Parts: sequence; structure tokens; C-alpha cells
Amino acid sequence: MKILMLNYEFPPIGGGAGKAHLNLAQQYSHDPGLDVDILTASETPRFRLEQLGNNVRVHRIGIHKKNPHYWRKVEVLEWLFKAGSYYEKLTTKNKYDLVHSFFAFPSGYLCLKTAGRIPYIVSLRGSDVPGYNVRLKLDYVLLKGLFRKIWRGADAVIANSQGLAELAAKFQPDLNIGVICNGINTTVFHPALQQKITYPLQLLTVCRLISRKRIHLLIEALEKIQQNGIDAELNIVGEGNLQNELASLAERLNLSEKVRFHGLVDYQTIASVYQQNHIFVMTSEHEGMSNAMLEAMACGLPIVTTPCEGVEELIDAATGIVISENDPEAIAGAVC
Repeated sequence: MKILMLNYEFPPIGGGAGKAHLNLAQQYSHDPGLDVDILTASETPRFRLEQLGNNVRVHRIGIHKKNPHYWRKVEVLEWLFKAGSYYEKLTTKNKYDLVHSFFAFPSGYLCLKTAGRIPYIVSLRGSDVPGYNVRLKLDYVLLKGLFRKIWRGADAVIANSQGLAELAAKFQPDLNIGVICNGINTTVFHPALQQKITYPLQLLTVCRLISRKRIHLLIEALEKIQQNGIDAELNIVGEGNLQNELASLAERLNLSEKVRFHGLVDYQTIASVYQQNHIFVMTSEHEGMSNAMLEAMACGLPIVTTPCEGVEELIDAATGIVISENDPEAIAGAVC
């Protein structure tokens, strides 16, 4: 079977959707019955062609990317323009059985070029669902007609959590939206051989440092935890445009020595980071289904999280706490 996969985010660009796509591509690379091309973006202006195994090729369209974790509109447009031409080249040269798009937009827009000739499926990941990202509120209004055209033209539309499927159904109630949850490689992510709670208590969050993640709540919660007499530290893994602002907040609260920014951690070592911490904390306003939360759970960490899409499928009394109030006091109370 010959598959063309589209994703404007693919590691090292992007977050959970890119990581989920990489995991799937790595599995495909072990199946000799599949022949796969992945069309994505490069973090530099230069085109690159990479190989995964013998049967998966990654075509990276060069764009002028400033931040691997934040997309400016001009970058999206540049990728669409360049990827559109390359898409036509690939689909003319190769006879694909299927196109699989991660994100209905912008990636799924390319599928319209061959609609009716090549079947396509769309994986909804979060920001491509109206109502998910407050920053894109106007974009959702302006592009709603295009979104509906892409969704309706697909042979299947799949969300990665029931919560995201329900949000998508509010926008397109007449569409049958399936659910396939994200998966985790448990040979990589597993509990440490010996796990003991020692102090200071190590709290961990893994995410892009962007407004939707609301990491300021975690830093403010750490202050409350300290006031409750518990020695704790907050480890933040990831990069983003809010790092300086968050570091300034930690300094104002006299927590600079208790809040550690670890930056990006590569896939080969991230499991050990989970294993060295005690509790995974997340304060996202919206998620599709958090890969980081899945990785933390696979490593045996209890979860403290605010309510968002995907949480109901993952968290119960045995695995963690979903707090009802999105404020530092509630987060601190759940940790303590």
C-alpha cells in the first residue's frame, strides 16, 4: 500500500501531533507492505529529504521558521504555497492509495487538490477544530467554509479523544467523527525500577511554553505548596515564546531556585526525566489527547490536571486527580 502523509508539524517542529505522527511513521517503517512519503516542514529555509527505515521518506519543505513551537501566519502561508507545488509533484509522480493528513488545516487543504482522485482521511489534532484555540478565534470565523469543505470531502475524519470529537461535532454536527486515541511505546516509557518519594517533591510538566498551557498557574501553585510547608520543585520541559515571562514570574515569587526550565529534551532521554520526577502536573486549557500525559502515566507518575479534552478517557481515582477549579489553590491542594 502506498500512502502520502501530510503534517505541517513534524519533529523537531511542533508538539504532540508531530510526536504522534513520528511514532506512527516509525511503526510503518517496520512494515514491508507499506511505502510511505511524509510531506512536512523544515525548521530551516532549505529542503531536506530524510529516510526512516527502508520504506518511509520524510520530505521537509524549507521555510523561514523563527520558532519551532509557534507558527506565524506568514509561515503557514509560506508552507502552504511551497508544499502545494511539491504535493502536485508527488501525486503526479506516484500512484498513492491514500492520503492521510494530520490536521484538517493547513495540511488537509492540500488534499482538496486531488479530492475525487485519491481518497483522504483527516486526523483532527486540536487547533484545527473551531473553538479549541482562543488565539485563532477570528481565523475560525474566516475559514469555517473551507474547514467544512475539507471535513466533508474526507473519507474519514478522526479525532484523538472523545472530548475533541465532541468539540468537532459542535462545529459539524452532521458528520460522523471517529476516535482513535494516541498511543505510547511502553518499551521506552515505563516506571523506574525503584520509585521512592523523597524531598524536595519533584513536580514535572512537559509542554510548549505557550498561553494555552497556562503554566503560570503551576508556578503560582508552587508558591502555595511552599506556603503549606511542603518542599517542592517544578521542572518544566519544553520551549516557547513565554519562557522569559514565566522565568520573571518565578523570580517575582522568589521561586527562581525552585522552578527549573530544562528546554527541549530529546526522545532518547525524555523517559528518564519522567522517571526522576514524582508527580506530573498539567494546566492546559485545551488538548486533543496529551502525549506527555500518556508518557507520564506509562512511567508510573500520578497526574494532577485541569479538565480538558482527553482527560476523561485517561484519569480516574487510580491514576490521578482532575481538579474542578482552574486556580493555583486547587492545584496546590491536589498536590498536597
